[in-house]
Amino acid sequence: MARRGWYVLSLLLAVPIAVTTAAAQALPPDQALARAILAEMIDVNTTFERGNTTPVAEVVARRFLAAGFPAADVHVVGATAKNRNVVVRFRGSGARRPILLIGHIDVVEALRKDWSLDPFTLTERDGFFYGRGTSDMKDMSAIWVATLLRLKREGFRPDRDIILALTAGEEGGDDNGIRWLLAHHRDLIDAAYCINGEGGDPLSRNGKVFVRNVQASEKVYMDVHLEVHNPGGHSSLPVKDNAIYHLAAALRLLAAYEFPARLNEVTRAYFERAAGTFPPPIAADMRLVAAQGDTAAARRLSDGSALLNAQLRTTCVATRLAAGHANNALPQTATANVNCRMLPDERPEDVIATLLRVVDDTAVAVSPAMTPVPSPPSPLVPEVLEPVERITAAMWPGVPVVPSMETGATDGLWLRNAGIPVYGISGVPLDEDDIRAHGRDERIRVGSFDAGVTFSYRLVKALAGGSS
Repeated sequence: MARRGWYVLSLLLAVPIAVTTAAAQALPPDQALARAILAEMIDVNTTFERGNTTPVAEVVARRFLAAGFPAADVHVVGATAKNRNVVVRFRGSGARRPILLIGHIDVVEALRKDWSLDPFTLTERDGFFYGRGTSDMKDMSAIWVATLLRLKREGFRPDRDIILALTAGEEGGDDNGIRWLLAHHRDLIDAAYCINGEGGDPLSRNGKVFVRNVQASEKVYMDVHLEVHNPGGHSSLPVKDNAIYHLAAALRLLAAYEFPARLNEVTRAYFERAAGTFPPPIAADMRLVAAQGDTAAARRLSDGSALLNAQLRTTCVATRLAAGHANNALPQTATANVNCRMLPDERPEDVIATLLRVVDDTAVAVSPAMTPVPSPPSPLVPEVLEPVERITAAMWPGVPVVPSMETGATDGLWLRNAGIPVYGISGVPLDEDDIRAHGRDERIRVGSFDAGVTFSYRLVKALAGGSS
């Protein structure tokens, strides 16, 4: 087993030679390094279903050890030998508490038959990098590694330790890396705050950046179980009391219901700052909502955009159905899963109570299918926002920096609950209308990746302070 691991490592370390072209060799060294690391990561299947993050974690560790990082500051750890995490500490003066950079190196499943090219080979074509994880999120994981290696090579002496944690289990599986580290090795990742390489992306249209998001909060995930039981019987003798009909009626009522629109600190700032990036009629409504809570304006925004609707309110949507036990029998059971994404300050018991009121049918049992984990917002502090605004202005003049609320979920959830504020700040601009994360032929622009290398280097250096 160990010999096989070293063989894999030797192959991975040879990848940059295999993929480097004459054009790549002409790149600035730091961009070339980041691209080589990205290729190493993409070329390994790190899905939970058929892959393993440990080879990538070990290759990253080898790079840091070769760069002169002490072995005591480089850790490849995890619950088992498979799907391990890598944690690296860049030592500073200790004048301030450490900062934590995180990214995940696991990816969602990708089958070769579904793609037009090999999902586990980094391919450059027509100005894009293709491969599973190019946007979610081996791009930023590779950039974090390249950034710390560059700072080390330059002799940078930060005012605080810089911790990098690249983890497994973010996309699924039994051992979420951040949760495992918090439970078993919190000392390795404890920090004043965290910069998460996903959840806050610059967005572009036709290759031009128009907004720079900073994710400061997340919605709260809760699955709700709807279930109807019935004595059933022979299908040749139907009765009106049918479990499927009860459930269908309940779901129709839920489909028609909307939770009230309301703002919090982060979403209010989003509607204020992002308004200028939308067409004038939408921008006007966003400003009305931010300033006055205008209900008519909120209605128009919700009707016109699933994104803006999700920013404005808690949402609950049916995602799975099951019913019956035979084609010639009346159903004895009918069930549905309703997935709720709650505003950060929404109480789960209030959501359940609302769903019960909307359904208004004692035959339909409504219960939480899980215990939701709250996600307290991170404060919008100048220490983080000011460097982001300064670097954004230098790289993309006129582009607003916009605090945002993630409608999905990231590993920031676990850190926020452990008392470590988290700010989602990716450096890689994503095309607004071509986001392929989790999908077929996932890709990012080559130029966007290179911009991410520059942005992230400047940001880490500014947040860490110190001198070269």
